[in-house]
Amino acid sequence: MLKFLARRLLSTLPVLLIVAVLVFLMLRLTPGDPAAVLAGDAASTEQIAQIRSGLGLDRSIPAQFVIWFGNLLAGDLGQSYYYKTQVTTLIGQRLEPTVSLALLTISLAVLVAVPLGVLAAWRFGGGLDRLLMGFSVLGFSVPVFVLAYLLIWLVSLKLGWLPVQGYKRIADGLGPWLYHLILPSITLSVIYIALIARVTRASVLETLGEDYIRTARAKGLPESAVLLRHALANAAVPIVTVVGIGIALLIGGVVVTESVFAIPGLGRLTVDAVLARDFPTIQGVILLFSAVYVGVNLLVDLSYVFFDPRIRY
Repeated sequence: MLKFLARRLLSTLPVLLIVAVLVFLMLRLTPGDPAAVLAGDAASTEQIAQIRSGLGLDRSIPAQFVIWFGNLLAGDLGQSYYYKTQVTTLIGQRLEPTVSLALLTISLAVLVAVPLGVLAAWRFGGGLDRLLMGFSVLGFSVPVFVLAYLLIWLVSLKLGWLPVQGYKRIADGLGPWLYHLILPSITLSVIYIALIARVTRASVLETLGEDYIRTARAKGLPESAVLLRHALANAAVPIVTVVGIGIALLIGGVVVTESVFAIPGLGRLTVDAVLARDFPTIQGVILLFSAVYVGVNLLVDLSYVFFDPRIRY
């Protein structure tokens, strides 16, 4: 196990290095000049050139990369062009809303989707099964921003149950924090409920056809014990895998959801940084997201040992 963990940790370094190089090059080679954005429309050519020199953008791309990568190895992500603040400070300020939204969303998705998937497999071909399959198709088909605006119109504007936008930190109280996150979390969780429920249904349905399930029923075990202790437990590996994939996919959903609901998290920071051509901020956030993606995949791999004792590393 320790050798496997060490190998996986070492293998993440080349991945993160490749991501760093690709992000750096794509930002530099795509159209748009950060100095022109910062200077404004009325700036002269000399003023833009002066800003470019101050930002170090007048150097060659290899020279810029060497400087940036050297600072990165020292733990310095650079200073934001737009906010005039260290990128690590910006990320720290925006981290709580994004983590809160992601954790609440994936928790809600798992708590709803897994029981639905088990029940649909148990009642295969019945009304609940058909309803779940229809919901899965709908959940995958409707874009997040469309669902967000529909829920805002219904729940916030028409019914007045929840706020339209905004965020309250946990320090302000658990109630206000949850009150402002419920609607964004429900919006973002729909697609993951559809995904996890569908995979759970398929995995449990396959398990229910195994001989040990028939043996368990022949012994007179309650149906709940058959479903939970035998069927669901042995179908856990693909379910855990898709939950891990869902956490990784949250990165894209968070960007859209935070923009719609005006949540001051990393997703909103990414959008603002892209619009401002803020290279250091974009690079820092993408590297953080990449590290989270790699870390989640590692945790999913390690979890297989606990769900299936036959797996050994």
